[in-house]
Amino acid sequence: MQAIRIGQFDIGKVADFAGPAFDPAEFFPDYDPEVVRANRDLIGPALLDPASGKLVFSFHSFVVRTGRHTILIDSCIGNDKERPARPQWHRMKTSYIDDLAGLGVRVEDVDYVMCTHLHWDHVGWNTRLADGKWVPTFPNARYVMARREVEHWQGVHDSGADTPHATAFGDSILPVIATGQALLVGDDYALDDGLWFEPYPGHTPGNVVIHARSGGERGIFVGDVLHHPLQCLKPEWSTRACSDPDGSRTSRTRFIEEYADSGALIMPAHFPDPTAGWIRRHRAAFRFDFRQ
Repeated sequence: MQAIRIGQFDIGKVADFAGPAFDPAEFFPDYDPEVVRANRDLIGPALLDPASGKLVFSFHSFVVRTGRHTILIDSCIGNDKERPARPQWHRMKTSYIDDLAGLGVRVEDVDYVMCTHLHWDHVGWNTRLADGKWVPTFPNARYVMARREVEHWQGVHDSGADTPHATAFGDSILPVIATGQALLVGDDYALDDGLWFEPYPGHTPGNVVIHARSGGERGIFVGDVLHHPLQCLKPEWSTRACSDPDGSRTSRTRFIEEYADSGALIMPAHFPDPTAGWIRRHRAAFRFDFRQ
């Protein structure tokens, strides 16, 4: 993704993984291959891998420099994390920290980490392994998380559930709470730099999008309200990862209808390069136009 400017904000991206990830029929319970056949011109090999037939994903963080603060949005997968149920990403080793430095950002420079939700692939770099312990990766940052989301996953973790999300709560959330770096907020929280939360529950109970506004321009970090551009064509397609598929469908449809043709730059958490773009009305539905 090329660097983006929204008013005075500079926005970059750091990825842990990009490539074929999930079989569409497994990822979307309501998947209909006819939608792909009828929209080949919109989907193409960059979004659906011709060799494997899998959905092409990117797992990345956004870095926002406002002129006052450096803000990381969603901290991706993380190195060394125990994720045996996700073997493709189990005990990963990536150059994430070096790539962040390539944007001119050291871990000490990050002032805030803002989380759209607390799934394992959005919180992994909250912590890193040091001398056998999980410690905050960003020593000077406040980690901003919706209280509703934290309380939900605390309950899942405390139940003894053996899931990647419960494990991630233990290795990527509890350590930053223990150091006092967690800032638990309402799901309409506003940071004075021109970034604020808006609740879009369904994918998870406390799921939010993060709005950014500067100099009359606006963008929206949508997290997992949208996983793949196919969902613009079929907003009703929730994923197997959604806690509440019906709620997710309602939130996604509301988001797409509100921001189609609005001019707001949409920055999803999993769309492959060039990642950012705009939702446009298309025939009886919608499409995603990537920023080139």
